[in-house]
Amino acid sequence: MELEQRSEEGRKGEGRKFVFPSALTVLAVVTIAVWALAFVIPAGTYRRTPAGDPVQGTYHRAAAPGDFVHRLGELFLAPVNGLYGVRDAATGQVAPDAAGTLYGSAGVFLFVLAIGAFITVVFATGALDRGIERLAHRLRTRGALLIAGVMTVFSLLGTVEGFAEETLGFYGLLVPLMLALGYDRMVATGAIILGAGVGVLASTVNPFATGVASSAAGVSLGDGIALRFAMWLVLTAVTIGYVVRYAHRVRTRPERSLVGFLPGDRELAAAAEEPPSLTGLQRAVLVLVALVFLFMIFSVIPWAGALTGRADAAPYGWELDWSFAQLAALFLVAAVLVGLVARLGEQRLSSLVVQGAGDFVSPALTIVLARGITVIMNNARITDTVLHAVESAVAGTAAAAFAVMVFIVNLPLAFLIPSSSGHATLAMPILAPLADFAGVSRSVVVTAWSAASGWMNLWVPTTAVVVGGVSLAKVGYDRYLRFVWPLLAVLAVVICAFVAFGAMAT
Repeated sequence: MELEQRSEEGRKGEGRKFVFPSALTVLAVVTIAVWALAFVIPAGTYRRTPAGDPVQGTYHRAAAPGDFVHRLGELFLAPVNGLYGVRDAATGQVAPDAAGTLYGSAGVFLFVLAIGAFITVVFATGALDRGIERLAHRLRTRGALLIAGVMTVFSLLGTVEGFAEETLGFYGLLVPLMLALGYDRMVATGAIILGAGVGVLASTVNPFATGVASSAAGVSLGDGIALRFAMWLVLTAVTIGYVVRYAHRVRTRPERSLVGFLPGDRELAAAAEEPPSLTGLQRAVLVLVALVFLFMIFSVIPWAGALTGRADAAPYGWELDWSFAQLAALFLVAAVLVGLVARLGEQRLSSLVVQGAGDFVSPALTIVLARGITVIMNNARITDTVLHAVESAVAGTAAAAFAVMVFIVNLPLAFLIPSSSGHATLAMPILAPLADFAGVSRSVVVTAWSAASGWMNLWVPTTAVVVGGVSLAKVGYDRYLRFVWPLLAVLAVVICAFVAFGAMAT
């Protein structure tokens, strides 16, 4: 009886365990908080250029529009305005029925749903999973090469399409393989979490991070891609070297393992079997996926500016200069093409497209809610007041120091808002104009923001990639933190060097 009572008390204690709220809940709380602060923060505005950019040194106080009832209506309509609110050219106010330019994030919202449909169809073919499994099995007798190969693939997928949660399906394969090679479970954990994570950190064209941030900053997805690509190469190499070094140490001296070996690990390792070969259809799907992402990269890069080094260079005739509307259509068409190549059939393909869009509604809604917050700030005329306060704080700051500051400031924001899309939509309306005042390219700010978000998501317990990964690998979270913190310090230093260089170069 006493044992049952203690067990019941334990279950009650577990029920009271704090769980960090979801990104949607955090943003809902932030929406209400910002709405309330708008009654306290004085309204003000900058004079603006014809392009809508604030002119430094022109900030002045302005009357706050509307009474309490009007402000309550702004709160009520914030999510709607975040999706398809229109900004009136004369007053600057955003409303669903206004006449002017689209201020809401409808284009990005649809793009996220489209790429969700594409990714879901690709995974339904089994081609990507099978390809990674075949790579891992082929390199199973060459430990260091196996680690480097798997991490490179994960990093590449992370930098082009935000491959992160999808890695949770690979622990059942890689843990036994790593154990069979004489490594411990931490090696498999590091290869998976850090491999994909460092790719997302240096998101070259990741639509969920760099894409959303670039849209919110008013720059092309291709702006700054050279800096991000160089950073991706260096950071991926550093991360692979770190994991390989630890793996070599554990293999030569198992007693130095941070996690040790569980009973049955050797038997589990022996159970690893060779995965089936890729079919012709799966090979065709992989080729098609590669072509789609290569075409996406080609379509968004401002080639004239990139090749001439002049931001105001006239675009070449063959440049596409695509944005989210075209990219959304691209991934919808690509999802259908993948389904046709893989012979999924009309019924299953239709179901997968709907399912994929549904699975990505959550990150799409975080963008809408975050944009709704900026609408509240815009309509209450406090956005420029906040921008002016930050402008005063960083006045006279060197370009390199400003870029590093952007990285540091976004670290706590990334913890509070685990959704990179919501974080970008919320932060960029302030950070992007601030870059203009500091004489720094907005693309550098996007890169610094992306690095901060990705760096935090390598270790924070608010992300399913980390907590789910260590759970599946049966590795303690405290052990993982002990393993990863030296790498985090190195990555932070390298990131600061890259963004500082990027700021000085512009």
